[in-house]
Amino acid sequence: MLSKEKNTENKFSPPKHIISAATIVINEQNQILLIKGPQRGWEMPGGQVEEGESLKEAAIRETKEESGIDIEVLKFCGVFQNVSGSICNTLFLAKPIGGKLTTSSESIEVGYFPIEEALTMVTWKNFKQRIEYCLNENSHPFYIEF
Repeated sequence: MLSKEKNTENKFSPPKHIISAATIVINEQNQILLIKGPQRGWEMPGGQVEEGESLKEAAIRETKEESGIDIEVLKFCGVFQNVSGSICNTLFLAKPIGGKLTTSSESIEVGYFPIEEALTMVTWKNFKQRIEYCLNENSHPFYIEF
């Protein structure tokens, strides 16, 4: 009779990737919603996807938490993948449908800005490029590794 020894050592460790969802929110005046965080300065709202949450739900939740604005997601735009950091940043285009501009523990300022002005305000790493890709519908869907 053959017996299998019980393997008490886990041979496979779970993946350690971070998934985030961010939104490019454009209002009726063709202005973009930006939040100013304490570390990175001006950026689009977004953050980590929680367990059991869809990418779209995370984008909606993070936008509300960081800016006070309720949104309707219009479209999935693409992914920026930080390969060495094991981070996948998903990006959505959205429009505001309610709420009120409000700061939070993650945002020291919030507001809508003309797109050209906003692009000069966003200076953290490749965040400006992410916004530009989202605004260029001909590039959708995109997948950018860095």
